[in-house]
Amino acid sequence: MDCAKVGRFIYQLRKEKGLTQQQVADLLNISNKTISKWECGLGCPDVTLWSELSAVLGADIQKMLEGKLDPNLPDVGKIDKTQFYVCPACGNILTSTGNASISCCGRKLQPLKPVPYPTEHEITVEEMDMDYYISIQHDMTKAHYIAFVAYVLSDRVLLTRLYPEQSAEVRIPMMKTDGDLYVYCTKHGLQKYTDLFN
Repeated sequence: MDCAKVGRFIYQLRKEKGLTQQQVADLLNISNKTISKWECGLGCPDVTLWSELSAVLGADIQKMLEGKLDPNLPDVGKIDKTQFYVCPACGNILTSTGNASISCCGRKLQPLKPVPYPTEHEITVEEMDMDYYISIQHDMTKAHYIAFVAYVLSDRVLLTRLYPEQSAEVRIPMMKTDGDLYVYCTKHGLQKYTDLFN
């Protein structure tokens, strides 16, 4: 491990958070001289402190160990290019509008790739008031269910979380422009439907 590189990274993160060496030391229950030593590259944090240090500085432990952050390209507002992630441990649903390093429960997540939708999962769309009422012929058991439905337009994402033992139904406001509908099945993965509202 390159202690000088790690130390510069700790310094950068501490400054970004607006923390003094003493404040970081107090949060970790160590001396401020230890923080100074790390930032000067004269030593690295003990392995028992990495988790707390990561939480205090708001950085990924792996990136801290490497002593670098790989910045993403600026978000150019391509919401219609939204990518979806689902944590296999806790089921959290996360999104990004470009390349991103997404982690949850200590696992680096990969964006879900849409797969062809199973023909047995028929989708029905009805106009109701000023909404589209969407119903999906799908099991909703704890072992196999629709976890979310997302409607992605050029300027917004409307995401509805669904749970086992409830109906696979959502309402989406009618929009002037059409978007794509994404359905995430816990067994079959992410499915994409286009031209559903024409």
